[in-house]
Amino acid sequence: MSEVIIVDAENSIAGRLASKVAKLLLEGKKVIVVNIDKAVITGKRRVIVNDFMKRLRIKSNVNPRRHGPFKPRSPDGIFRRMVRGMLPRRKPKGKAAYRRLRVYRNVPEEVLKKGKPIKFEDVIYRENPYGYMTLYEVSKLVGWIPIEERMGG
Repeated sequence: MSEVIIVDAENSIAGRLASKVAKLLLEGKKVIVVNIDKAVITGKRRVIVNDFMKRLRIKSNVNPRRHGPFKPRSPDGIFRRMVRGMLPRRKPKGKAAYRRLRVYRNVPEEVLKKGKPIKFEDVIYRENPYGYMTLYEVSKLVGWIPIEERMGG
């Protein structure tokens, strides 16, 4: 059984956190990331949204609904894709590492039973002149609808 590490993503820079998580996964540890919708992407709001929208516009010429490329819109999906880009996902080592990753928008009760979440100090967001957006805000702007809103609650 591999070691389980619970990481709290609140106020963490998403890309830097993803690189730390990818490294832990490649070392053979199981990583659970919680509060991912509170992770941030730094930069100007307009630039961040335009970058994500540009990626969503890329489509297949054959049949875009069936042949992708399929891009995630939820905060946990976006973060999983970030980590996947940092792993050798087509090799057995990378596939096994990616399977050990779990990402949650909040902190589930069963995760709290496994241990206390840790925070990486070197990936915490500190003020910069350009600002930031949380993954939750980015997801809402690119078309993701939270389950709470879909269920009418």
